[in-house]
Amino acid sequence: MTVNQTPTADQLRNRLVDEILAEHRMPADVERAMRTVPRDAFLPGLDLKNAYTDQAVTIKDNPGKPLPLSCASVPSVVAMMLEQLDARTADDVLEIGAGTGYNAALLAELANRGSVTTVDIDPDVALHARTRLNANGYEHVTVIERDGLLGAPENAPYDRIIATVGVWDIPATWWDQLNDGGRLVLPLRWRGQTQSVALTRHGNALVSDGMELCGFVPIIGQNGEKTSPLNTDDTIRVHYDEDQDVDPDALAATLQTDKPALEVHSAQRVGGQEPFDGVWLRATAGDDRVCRLEVTPQALEQELLRRPAIPVRSPVLVECDSLAYLTITREGAEAERPFRLGAAAYGPRAEELARDLVAHIDAWGSDRLAVPRMTITPVGWASTAGHVIGKPESRITLTY
Repeated sequence: MTVNQTPTADQLRNRLVDEILAEHRMPADVERAMRTVPRDAFLPGLDLKNAYTDQAVTIKDNPGKPLPLSCASVPSVVAMMLEQLDARTADDVLEIGAGTGYNAALLAELANRGSVTTVDIDPDVALHARTRLNANGYEHVTVIERDGLLGAPENAPYDRIIATVGVWDIPATWWDQLNDGGRLVLPLRWRGQTQSVALTRHGNALVSDGMELCGFVPIIGQNGEKTSPLNTDDTIRVHYDEDQDVDPDALAATLQTDKPALEVHSAQRVGGQEPFDGVWLRATAGDDRVCRLEVTPQALEQELLRRPAIPVRSPVLVECDSLAYLTITREGAEAERPFRLGAAAYGPRAEELARDLVAHIDAWGSDRLAVPRMTITPVGWASTAGHVIGKPESRITLTY
């Protein structure tokens, strides 16, 4: 007779790593760290099964007082960002966003002859991280309760800096604390999207060598992103940067008319699981009208807008009282790529915006795996050639 045995924490941890490896590559040192650090020990209140799923989770240290969702990031995203960071054994590492302390423990395994400093603005989060790190043999990790935008100058300079919160602008303090030749990995937010960008410092420039779509809770203290409702029920919203010329009232008035959307199809088709977030990325490399459109389930049920590609986060071109957003339409169920990308547009400039968005889609379609080169310089330093997005403390340049 077969006896069903409950898997141990070690078995579940190794099973999770095996599942990630089946879908994503992982450097040997990152794999070793993830097989070593007990994630369940940093996630109190969860059973073992939930602690070892590839998803973000809410945890509770004290009854009725949950720690922020971002404190327990998706393990596959954790592995991806650690690969981007490429921490070496003798590196000095700074982490912005202590979270549960789990990521700091992984960093301590990777930089086991260097040092790890982690900071968090929330005193409860910092205390939780300190407690869990101590309980699991990582007393040597420095935990500081502080605004992450200030970094940790007392232990600088650093060979590696990693942020585990969404960052809209790179503060000057981080430049001062990163060694020349050092790497910075962060979930960078621009034009409504978030990409985990890996950057290497070359003097007064940070130059990317990779980026991956991700999602993180924004860091506290950066308010350059704006959100405005486009209807009275607040079920359709536009998200945009402070430097963009967006008139929410004019857009709302346009959507309140009974005139149907102008629809334009592109030549690009995608399969059921094929990603197309590169359309958004491609558009931001030359078009300052790119924003994010959010359509809630209630608005979808009422059919207020037609077929947004991803309702909670579709790219949209906005100009004055007109907009055009990315759509996806099922065509030919038996086809290898049954879904066609296109644009739906409203307002006096609907045709122009729809065709411009389709041009971005087709540009992406010509090389779907292409990723732009990003160069970031501090304010006051000359930007390289390319499309520049200005922020209060930095300049982002994108080129394909």
